[in-house]
Amino acid sequence: MSLTLDTYRLLGRSGLRVSPLALGTATFGTEWGWGAEKDEARKLFDTYVERGGNFVDTANTYTDGSSERLLGEFARGRRESLVLATKYSTLRRPGDPNSGGPHRKSLFASVEASLRRLDTDYLDLLYLHVWDFTTPVEEILRGLDDLVRQGKVRYVAMSNVPAWEVSRMQAIADLRGWSPLVALQIEYNLVNRAGERDLIPMARAIGLGVTPYSPLAGGLLTGKYRGADLTAPDAGGAGTRKSFNAGLGLVTERNLAIAEAVKQVAAELDRTPAQVGLAWTLQNPGVTAPIIGARTPAQLEDNLGALEVAFTASHLARLEEVSAIELGYPHDALAGDHLRRVTRGDMVIEARR
Repeated sequence: MSLTLDTYRLLGRSGLRVSPLALGTATFGTEWGWGAEKDEARKLFDTYVERGGNFVDTANTYTDGSSERLLGEFARGRRESLVLATKYSTLRRPGDPNSGGPHRKSLFASVEASLRRLDTDYLDLLYLHVWDFTTPVEEILRGLDDLVRQGKVRYVAMSNVPAWEVSRMQAIADLRGWSPLVALQIEYNLVNRAGERDLIPMARAIGLGVTPYSPLAGGLLTGKYRGADLTAPDAGGAGTRKSFNAGLGLVTERNLAIAEAVKQVAAELDRTPAQVGLAWTLQNPGVTAPIIGARTPAQLEDNLGALEVAFTASHLARLEEVSAIELGYPHDALAGDHLRRVTRGDMVIEARR
């Protein structure tokens, strides 16, 4: 059965209803060398909302602030029907050590600036964007809870944080009666399945909705890359998304093989590679809403088609095989025959899920 943008899901253990695909707005503005000018960004926003979408994702430093400013302008008049998510902790002023980080001074200043740019009195969802290993978790959690109690933030969440830190924070928040975490934003796609080791299982266990970013691996899974890109990674020119991905080390033989498998499955299903790549993330029961980052209305329409993709077991098996990763210790050991024999023998024990 296909989904639609108005087939809403609960975000983690909250009662907040969100669309199964979130609209990412890091493409709103061209300050980073790619992206959409204001008129094109407006079309992206209107298309998403008119199709029933309500979950829009941004961050305080996306396109140097243009993303939040444009989103605030577009949301005017329909603010109450939207779930606006933004993030804090990335550096806002180069050279100012307190303009970034997850600490209380950075948190409060960043939220006030986001509220002004978004032209709103409150944020529906606030993520800590990037962990820095320097701020006590109690300081972070208390600051987030204060903002919720002040009415400036409705729900709080984490992004790019180790699983053990997130689980510790959730336990502390529960014990102290502070606002619980409701979501976890991580990179997750067929190229990068590392979230399956600890992050996604942890999120399911402690009540976090997973909102994957870069579900198409920066565009690698759209079929735009070829073997020639291995030897000429800057062919797209400096400042392009292709050169950016090459600099991140995304263009490898393994990843191109995954992209080729996606392309083959897409052809057999009469779908596009982008639709197949996005639809695969939705197959994971721990995923609430992948974040799509289209640059043009045509790309957005194509991405939304992912909600209609129906895989066969054979197609899923092929994608799983080509993108498989080792879970590592202790996961592989715990799933192995030796430990199964010494703990269960030949008995069949069904675990409740």
